[in-house]
Amino acid sequence: MRRLVILLAAIAAVAAAIAFAGVGRPETARGDSSQTNIVTTNGHGVVTAVPDEASVSAGVRTNAATASAALSDNAHIATAVVTALKRAGGKDLQTQQVSLYPQTDEQGNVTGYSAQNTVSAKAKIADAGALIDAAVAAGANTVDGPTLSVADTDALYRQALKKAVENARAKAQALADAGGFGVGPVTTVAEQGSTPPIVFQPMARAAKAADSTPVEPGTQDITADVTVSFTIR
Repeated sequence: MRRLVILLAAIAAVAAAIAFAGVGRPETARGDSSQTNIVTTNGHGVVTAVPDEASVSAGVRTNAATASAALSDNAHIATAVVTALKRAGGKDLQTQQVSLYPQTDEQGNVTGYSAQNTVSAKAKIADAGALIDAAVAAGANTVDGPTLSVADTDALYRQALKKAVENARAKAQALADAGGFGVGPVTTVAEQGSTPPIVFQPMARAAKAADSTPVEPGTQDITADVTVSFTIR
């Protein structure tokens, strides 16, 4: 009986020692604590560029007593507009809309028909005004745009990404200076959703010619955002 009591006491002592060791070394229960030695910041990068492309939509609207007459008249003028856009340096021409619908009076009676044809074209900024003028001179009676853009947006966005990472590191360094620690290599980096280009701040620029429609390019901001984690030294 006495031997059994001594054996039980020994087992209890061993169990207590194991429990104490677990309290003294909490990382054995939580895993590798080095994974918490990081600082995470958000970075924002901006690249400002001057748009170099313009897209213009030119439309032709015609009215006639019959549907076929409205559509025929429209096709004749729209063909002339397309030819004029090409001669003025327009590229990537694309038909945006062709429509035909009746016109009615207050009683709902059909009084005629209206046809619409709209085509878009791209050109360099310097040629955008001439593009609009050529379309109107050929018979276009509606114009939308110009929509201005930068040709190589992808390259500019990559530059913005680099600036965003640099901005994240600068923020991490500011935290390090205040917290008394060092900033090490990057452990993780995540690109956030890209922001659509921010348009356009006015920029003074003379028109190409006195009688040409002036188009001011302004500037366009391409932005990028990232979340970066750095090791703490």
